[in-house]
Amino acid sequence: MKLKLTLLLIATLFLISCGKENKTSNDVFIKGQIANPSSKYVVISKNSINIDTLLLDSNNRFEGSLKNIEAGLYVFRHPPENQIIYLEPGDSTLVWLNTLEFDESLNFSGKGSEKSNFLTELYLLNQQDNDLILSYYKSDPSEFAKKTDSIRDNRKQKLIALEEKKEISQDFYKIANSIINYEYYDLRERYAFLIRKYNQSLVNKIPSNFHDYRKDVSFNNTILEDSYVYLNFIDDFLKTKSLENCAKNKTSNKDCTNLNSFENIRARIVLLDSIIQNKNIKNTFLGRLASQGIIYSQKEENVDQILDLLKKMNYSGNMQQGIAQMAKIQSDFLPGHTLGERIYINTKKDSVKLKNFSSKPMISYRWMSSSPSHYKWQQEIIKNLQFKYPEVAFIGLNLDMGDSDKWLEVIKNNSLDPKLQFQATKIRVDEDLLKNYLNKLIFMDSKGNIMRGDLQINTPDLENKILEFISQR
Repeated sequence: MKLKLTLLLIATLFLISCGKENKTSNDVFIKGQIANPSSKYVVISKNSINIDTLLLDSNNRFEGSLKNIEAGLYVFRHPPENQIIYLEPGDSTLVWLNTLEFDESLNFSGKGSEKSNFLTELYLLNQQDNDLILSYYKSDPSEFAKKTDSIRDNRKQKLIALEEKKEISQDFYKIANSIINYEYYDLRERYAFLIRKYNQSLVNKIPSNFHDYRKDVSFNNTILEDSYVYLNFIDDFLKTKSLENCAKNKTSNKDCTNLNSFENIRARIVLLDSIIQNKNIKNTFLGRLASQGIIYSQKEENVDQILDLLKKMNYSGNMQQGIAQMAKIQSDFLPGHTLGERIYINTKKDSVKLKNFSSKPMISYRWMSSSPSHYKWQQEIIKNLQFKYPEVAFIGLNLDMGDSDKWLEVIKNNSLDPKLQFQATKIRVDEDLLKNYLNKLIFMDSKGNIMRGDLQINTPDLENKILEFISQR
């Protein structure tokens, strides 16, 4: 409480100083302070284009004037975190946040701040949908439909209340209303996906009007390009639709629900090419799916086919070079190859070969100290698996190459087993691509020979795959 009061006082004083700045009607003045900064700057961007980069001073404050701003959604980024905001000419915005709770602490003050605060509130409410989906996906589709109707009505009432309390533009109202609608659509897509994957007895109970909104959605909405809800909807639509299409053409031995299979990824790439014309949105999903398809490929020809698809679709996204890098090294991670001769550093800072890590079969996972929320979530899963399957060595491979002190500090502070933790000495992809590998698991025998590499740590039926792996010893 004392910390919050102190920070409130700082924000109030800061807002007063902000109000003294001169602004023109076509500019947006933005100023702020960050507690526990994770980088030395913030970036304001729109539709994948950086508008301005604002450096933090010695007091972790930043400020700047954004010239000739058009009203709309923007991305406020303090790496590695980001959030969407709404800006329009004449706004004067004060931002305060604590990176220890980035989204929960993010607060806006000043002229126009109510719009960004409302979007942040919607984001936090949207995060609760994850728990909702898990608690409702076993429910009857009609019951879930009523729940989504209730959620949308509640969000819209909040928007109406904001409009009555504050003077907000019709442009903002339309965007906020669209975001609420796309959250509603996304909930239904996620539910439909989950029952097709885990509870197929409910599929035939889906009401005929359950997906009526599909007739009205746009996959090329330039105004919503930066909206996480909108992009999540497209992502989940592609997943659900790929399962629907696969089920229609299913052969007896075909697993339609494996999202990492080459067939599924190829089907989603072909589908998005047919419905998305917006270059930025299309490139976003092509890059994402191509990376996934390459990283989880089980055959060399699958990698080549992914690259051929990108060429045919004239992919021009910012991951072109990265995808080429990943494709080049993927052959080393295919079943039948070995990683046994790879050299890593152990916690005693000795160089050791992977084949000497353990006498047990191994499952390796990767982590980085720069992604604390991810590795903490990851370790909860790994600790549970280690307890359940002691016949397997779960090997942690850290990718903070050259920063052994930070790596060892995380191991100590999180009570990780040092005998099962190693650090890479050589990485053949750019650092900004490493996040694509953080969920990947590689199953190997005790000598480091690869058995399979197409699974993620959050694969729902992972434990069944581990049991199959153990039975093959």
